[in-house]
Amino acid sequence: MGDPKGFMTVGRIEAGYRPKEERVFDYGEVEQTLNEKDRRLQASRCMDCGIPFCHWGCPVGSKIPEWQDAVYKGNKAEAYFILHSSNSFPEITGRICPAPCEKSCVLAIHEEAVTIRENECATVEQAFDAGIVVANPPKSRTGKKVAVIGSGPAGLSAADLLNRAGHHVTVFEKNDAIGGLLRYGIPDFKLNKRIIDRRLSLFVDEGIVFKTNVHVGADITEKDLLKEFDAVVLAMGAEQPRNLEVEGRDLEGIHFAMDFLTQQNKVVAGQELPEKGRILAEDKHVLVIGGGDTGSDCVGTSVRQKAKSVTQIEILPKPPEKRVDNNPWPYWPNTLRTSSSHQEGCERRWSLNTKRFIGENGVLKQAEIVQVEWSKDGKGRWQMNEVEGTTEIIDVDLALLSMGFTQPVHNGLLDGLGVEYDPRGNVKVDDKKQTSVEKIFAAGDIEKGASLVVHAIQAGKDVAQSVDNFLRNGK
Repeated sequence: MGDPKGFMTVGRIEAGYRPKEERVFDYGEVEQTLNEKDRRLQASRCMDCGIPFCHWGCPVGSKIPEWQDAVYKGNKAEAYFILHSSNSFPEITGRICPAPCEKSCVLAIHEEAVTIRENECATVEQAFDAGIVVANPPKSRTGKKVAVIGSGPAGLSAADLLNRAGHHVTVFEKNDAIGGLLRYGIPDFKLNKRIIDRRLSLFVDEGIVFKTNVHVGADITEKDLLKEFDAVVLAMGAEQPRNLEVEGRDLEGIHFAMDFLTQQNKVVAGQELPEKGRILAEDKHVLVIGGGDTGSDCVGTSVRQKAKSVTQIEILPKPPEKRVDNNPWPYWPNTLRTSSSHQEGCERRWSLNTKRFIGENGVLKQAEIVQVEWSKDGKGRWQMNEVEGTTEIIDVDLALLSMGFTQPVHNGLLDGLGVEYDPRGNVKVDDKKQTSVEKIFAAGDIEKGASLVVHAIQAGKDVAQSVDNFLRNGK
């Protein structure tokens, strides 16, 4: 540890966001960065704890005290290599991870946590600027061929590590560009897509083959896939969105959040979309149903599209401002989170259920909502009850359903392969992430259910190790 008293003498400083009055008119990344001197001072606050709970909190096992010490000492190469040793994409998690490591930081028991996520992002960017990050293809090949289906964080993480192990890796993606959720689900104001392309360029130089616009199961049959490759990794995510089955659901103007975000990401990338079918918030009263990160992304995108108003509702109660007694450190704090998008202009409301949509001539005009209360029944199960006399009608021209995802899409490849599903509809895997079909593995949301990007990256690491063992040892 570089400065044993850093946590006592240096306070936490965050870079903050670009001015609201500037950023709402573009899709550039909203987050700023500190100068190098201040960044090193922030790294000095890491105490190098005897038991670093940040390790426990980080899904990818980042060696946080080690690379923070390197940052403080100005050793850019060492800091980057330590970071990259446990995470194929520290430049991505440094931008979009909710930083559970910071919530479990020992300093966070009584003080503000050590700055980890921002330091991670800055460390990687400095390494790229200094020419430290270069392609490093494997020195030898095993001759084994692996197919990775899906190019989201789990698929890319698995592909990277399997390629490093010397296997020939081909990644199949049904869309027109690589990245999955990273490219089409997350707005550019949180993750500029050049960051993805920069890493992909390294992967190509290291020998990974990418094939876009390929629907495995249609463009290449399941039989041919299993014949051509020695192992297959399924990493297509949990793409079945949770629907809202209420009166008026079929009205024009009601869309799944991911369809809305995908369209805008394509437009920002320079694609021209046909006017018919385009989902636009301009001059509309927008209702975002769902209080998670995807809902927040819908808020920020709607603001940039010049919506007349944006309201975000959540069926659960408003979280507390601070930890409560039954939610102690070092566990994730179930507290109120306010994103940059929320700061840009949005009414947030909680404990509301959508009862029906109301339209004119087949077009959405209003929504009926009602307040709800949550209580436990005699068996300790949570149940929801409407509050009498709280029903109201609100004006809505565009409703975006952001209520999460239920399971992977079964129809097509998964059913064609004949893999088993668990009771939740996810692909069933054993402790080695192997499915019920020989030489087929699965990783990420497709087997765990929808979760954080950082969890998907770790799932990719886990499946890569299992596939490597399978190819080398037959188990």
